[in-house]
Amino acid sequence: MSEKVKEVAREELEQAKVLAQDAVRSGSYLYPIKGIAYFLTHRSLWKPLVNKLAPTISLGLGVTTFMFFFTYLPQVAFLSLFNGPLAVFSTVLLVLSESSTIFSVLSKNFLIDDALLDTFDSTLLSRNQTALVSTERQVRSGSDPVSRLGKIAKKPFERFTPKAIIRYFMYLPLNFIPVVGTVMFVILQGRKFGPSAHSRYFQLKQMNNRQKEEFIEKRKAAYASFGVPAVLLELVPVAGILFAFTNTVGAALWAADMEQQSTTAPNLRNQAELAGKKAE
Repeated sequence: MSEKVKEVAREELEQAKVLAQDAVRSGSYLYPIKGIAYFLTHRSLWKPLVNKLAPTISLGLGVTTFMFFFTYLPQVAFLSLFNGPLAVFSTVLLVLSESSTIFSVLSKNFLIDDALLDTFDSTLLSRNQTALVSTERQVRSGSDPVSRLGKIAKKPFERFTPKAIIRYFMYLPLNFIPVVGTVMFVILQGRKFGPSAHSRYFQLKQMNNRQKEEFIEKRKAAYASFGVPAVLLELVPVAGILFAFTNTVGAALWAADMEQQSTTAPNLRNQAELAGKKAE
C-alpha cells in the first residue's frame, strides 16, 4: 500500500511539474502586468472606468469596512486554533478574499459589467482586431476605440452563479492550514478566474460549450497562471476595482496575441510551402 501511495504521489508531482512548465512557457502570468501598463498608457481606455468610478469605490469601501468590522475578530479567533500567531496575517487575506468576492458579485452584476465589456472590446480594437469584435457588436469608424463601440448583440460576462458561490465556501477551510493552505486557496480561485476572464473572447469566436471546454483544457496551465496574479491584484482593497479593469485589458491583450498567432502561423506555413515549390 505504501508503495502505491508513493507511486501516486510521484505521478501527481510529475503532473504538477509539467503544468508548471507549461504555465511558465505560456507567459500568460505576465498579462495582468501588461494590462496595467497598457491601461495606464492608453487614456482612451479609461472612459468606462471613469464613468463608474464613484459608485464602485463607494461600494468597495463599504463592503471591505463592513467585513473587517464585523468578521475579522471572530475569524482570527477561530483560525488561531489552527494557525497560531500566523492567523493574524492569514485572516487578513481571508477577509480580503471574502470582501473581494462579495464586491465582485455586486459590482460585476449591477455596476461595471457593461464597462468591463466595453473595456475588453475597445482594447481589442486598439490592437486592430476589428473583424473579431464585429462578430458580436457594431463597430463605428474613428480613431478612439471606445467611441467606435456600437450596439452589442448580447452580454457575455458570466454572472456569479450559485455553484461558484458554493465552490468558494468549499475552498475556505483551506485557510485553516498555515501559509500553504492560503496559497492553495488563491491558486484554486485563480484556476477558475482565468477562463472566466476570456468569456467575451469565447463569445466573439462564437465557440459552443464543447469547443470552449476543449480550448480551455489545452491551455489550463496558462489560464491558471493568468488567474493567480489577477486574483491577487483584485484582492487589494478599493484598488481592486482598478485592477478589475486592468485584468480585463490584460485578458484582451492575450486574446489579441492569440489571434495574431493563429493568423501568422498559417501564413508562415503557406510561405514555406511556396518556397518549397519554387525550390523544386
